[in-house]
Amino acid sequence: MKDLLFLVHRIPYPPNKGDKIRSFHFLKHLSTLYIVHLGTFIDDANDWQYTDKVDALCTSTCYQPLNALRAKLGSATGLFTGDALSLPYYRNQAMQEWVDSTVKTHGIEKVLLFSSVMGQFIKPAHNVEMVVDFVDIDSDKWRQYAEKKHGIAKWIYQREAKYLFDYEQALAARAKASFFVSEQEAGLFKKLAPAVSEKISHINNGVNVDYFSQEHDFDSPYSNNESAQILVFTGAMDYWANIDAVKWFVEQVFSQVIKSHPAAKFYIVGSKPAQEVLDLASSHVVVTGAVPDVRPYLAYAKLAIAPLRIARGIQNKVLEAMSMAKHVVATSAAMEGIAYDLTLSVSVSDEAEIMIEHINALLSKPEITLSLNNRDFVKTQFSWDNNLNDLVTLIG
Repeated sequence: MKDLLFLVHRIPYPPNKGDKIRSFHFLKHLSTLYIVHLGTFIDDANDWQYTDKVDALCTSTCYQPLNALRAKLGSATGLFTGDALSLPYYRNQAMQEWVDSTVKTHGIEKVLLFSSVMGQFIKPAHNVEMVVDFVDIDSDKWRQYAEKKHGIAKWIYQREAKYLFDYEQALAARAKASFFVSEQEAGLFKKLAPAVSEKISHINNGVNVDYFSQEHDFDSPYSNNESAQILVFTGAMDYWANIDAVKWFVEQVFSQVIKSHPAAKFYIVGSKPAQEVLDLASSHVVVTGAVPDVRPYLAYAKLAIAPLRIARGIQNKVLEAMSMAKHVVATSAAMEGIAYDLTLSVSVSDEAEIMIEHINALLSKPEITLSLNNRDFVKTQFSWDNNLNDLVTLIG
């Protein structure tokens, strides 16, 4: 087997949220075909307990701690060096020395980068073949953030959008091949960076449909007779896009829904809820914090809600809910990259008034119905097996 250097911006375990699910499945599959050397960061102290899980899939590993406060202070140096602030956020001499040593010692010829920021550790002198999983167009997220900010924050986010895109484009030009999480995301990057369009493709996320299935025997996390009026949102609740989503939904949509359906409750299920999220808690809104398993919350809920207004790529939360045969109420941003149609149980709207109408109509039906079409769609379109084969083809 050939050696492969795999650089990931966040430890690919546990596979409990978007980027970790993707990077874990990549690592698990690649470990059967390559001698994998993994360099990664740990930004959550709780994740240090999982290094043995990752070590079992790799020949050598390098874990570097990433302290958010220290990293933010370090990122400010980009204002003076002309870099995108995301780059010095992850700049790390120990990681660079490990990469240099690993490339030399093991004669590394192939490198897979997960997230553009990891590209800074690969130098021209390494003389390696590089494949980049950008996942999303991160620069465009900063553009979206800038639209919702004012003053100095708006200027900083606009700067980051420009400087990071310049870096993304240069990295794609250096790479043998680059890919994104969806055909739509790849298409947008091709449009924005036509000079590298021939080297751009996409690899969809996958879903473990056996795991996200109604066929398991779950205990309900809700009280008796509550499920028929439960709406649920799942996701890491310290992530700005998720915070913005649930705040908008509670204030603009759910506050009106409960006037027609006073028994309705909205469950916000996810780790590390920010204070803005905790402040939403009420007799109708439940903030759970971290839970051992999100599946029971999905299984017994009436509706899965994905009201994201800032999003890029494919939302795993949507695919997981669909895999569990739930009706999904979402914004168009949350459905980007998921080619839904009228055969699926999906209600999409960016207008609060229309979303309120959708939810009221769905809650008026007393039973909880399963959408086998939703589940079949995920099984057909988002198979890890097919997507992982595409990854290996790109790496070569």
